[in-house]
Amino acid sequence: MCYNKFMKISPTAFINADPHIVLKSVFGYDRFRPLQEEIITSILKGRDTLGVMPTGGGKSVCYQLPALIFPGLTVVVSPLISLMHDQVSSLEASGIHSVFLNSSLEWEEYLAAAGEIRRGEVKIVYVSPEGLSTGRIRDLLSSSDVSVSCFTIDEAHCISEWGHDFRPDYLEIRSIRNLFPKAVMLALTATATEQVRQDIIRNLSLQSPEVFVSSFNRENIFLEVQPKRNGLEQVIECIKKHPGDSGIIYCNSRKQTDELTSKLDKMGYSVLNYHAGLSDQVRTKNQDMFIKDEVQIIVATVAFGMGIDKPDVRFVINYDLPKSLAEYYQEIGRAGRDGLPSDALLLFSAGDIHKIRFFFQDAADPQKSEILLQGMINYASSHHCRRKSLLAYFGEKYSSPDDSVEAKQRCCDVCRNGTMPLKDVTVPAQKLMSCIIRTKQRFGAAYVIDVLTGNLSKRIAENGHNKLSTWNIGDEFSKDGWFELLELLIEEQLIARTGEYKILEITPSGKSFLVNRNELYLPISDFGSMKFAKKSRAYKNDEKASQIIQKLKDWRKRKADDMNVPPYVIFNDKTLLDIAAKKPLSKSALLNVYGIGSAKAESFGKSLIEIVSDVISN
Repeated sequence: MCYNKFMKISPTAFINADPHIVLKSVFGYDRFRPLQEEIITSILKGRDTLGVMPTGGGKSVCYQLPALIFPGLTVVVSPLISLMHDQVSSLEASGIHSVFLNSSLEWEEYLAAAGEIRRGEVKIVYVSPEGLSTGRIRDLLSSSDVSVSCFTIDEAHCISEWGHDFRPDYLEIRSIRNLFPKAVMLALTATATEQVRQDIIRNLSLQSPEVFVSSFNRENIFLEVQPKRNGLEQVIECIKKHPGDSGIIYCNSRKQTDELTSKLDKMGYSVLNYHAGLSDQVRTKNQDMFIKDEVQIIVATVAFGMGIDKPDVRFVINYDLPKSLAEYYQEIGRAGRDGLPSDALLLFSAGDIHKIRFFFQDAADPQKSEILLQGMINYASSHHCRRKSLLAYFGEKYSSPDDSVEAKQRCCDVCRNGTMPLKDVTVPAQKLMSCIIRTKQRFGAAYVIDVLTGNLSKRIAENGHNKLSTWNIGDEFSKDGWFELLELLIEEQLIARTGEYKILEITPSGKSFLVNRNELYLPISDFGSMKFAKKSRAYKNDEKASQIIQKLKDWRKRKADDMNVPPYVIFNDKTLLDIAAKKPLSKSALLNVYGIGSAKAESFGKSLIEIVSDVISN
């Protein structure tokens, strides 16, 4: 990293300064985002604090800004080396000298960083949970010439076994409290249910902490679920809606990741893969190319993303069903971190459910895994507002402040398409429930639907179920359609799943429905009818602004390559849009642009003004 080209802010320049002054002069922001000011005020008062804020909600500022005000060092515990590199790059671009201490450093580099820490030249140091437990780093932080003001635990949900990224190494962090009793502790996470929050407080030994829980609502992300009919075609349809935009496609297996990457690559798309089966060198190379906009799309397993701070990801596709809503929320949260319109598409297939459950036998707590998965299934199969369902999982009640047609178009596929009309499913429901009875209520969903749709498998033949009156009578729907109907009948409490193997049984209400021959109307979807909402493009009618944006992107890419940092470290897209809108022609005008502080105005101001002036004058 070439940090020597950035202007540096003196480590003592903002000690005891007003947070609002620091926010504007260093970070270039006019106002705090929700809960940032409250969290910052709490830790500046010396209170242990837990902050739960959505991805893209501005968690980093909650410790970076106080770090400039505190007289001593702020130590940030971060789970991934890539995340440390990313954060240090961004801080250095803003003039804040910071370092990381991890295994990527050569011994000479480590000694140089340790020397800077001892001399008080560093405001923020990043370490891993494993690194923090080593005697070498603890001795460094405990030395007489180092004063630690704050410990920040990033991705704090990793300390909870109910968290989707549980890491045992995080449990060792609590011992640091005994070594540094005067340092304030801040825990930050984007995804935490009440149970996870209590685990964080207990496992970190937070002392009477202030707890701030922001809204989990990411209004700029459009939520959509499609039944997986032809996954490749659906992925391509989404990519075509985002020409030239960055996107992430998540798969549950390395094999699926490699296969999808290969297919897209052969079709001419700019795409690379990422999973734990690749070498460290290849993974790092592929991630860096994505971060630096040298490749448009990453197809990845869940191993990818926690350390990615890329703000301009415009779409996230879940090719397979995530194992929990917390995992899903974390993944889609990587879209639109800059607040601009972005899409989250989930392809839902009942087959994914069975694949996930197959691995429960190896899970530490299969019952817990099933509870988490069921929440994901309920979300994917729901016919109600997806935003409301997603926020409810985190204990938040959602009520749209805007009931206009435009607001519904931006919310989710269910709201955009309107209330799904009720359809007469009396006969299909009778067929499905009769098939459950004919197979003696001893099998799960996949087997029953195989009988209903005429799958002559070896198991079905051995059981003689191909001779049942309900074998091969289910021609109303595809298998996905039958699985959708099944979920609806379970919601109506006509069918229940029971036992470890999720055997289907008819409930008393279901038996009454069959005996009385009642009619049944349910909101079952027409597969293939869901389309992507059209995304508006900012400034599309402003020719000068469009020219400025393109020239700024070209300049940003060249500058980033020259400094060996990701383009968004220079400026994110939101800043480029604001420059194009305000068209500043002086350094003082640049300071009124979103995301431009004094250091960046000094480092890049001349080039920005020349670009704007050149476009305006031509």
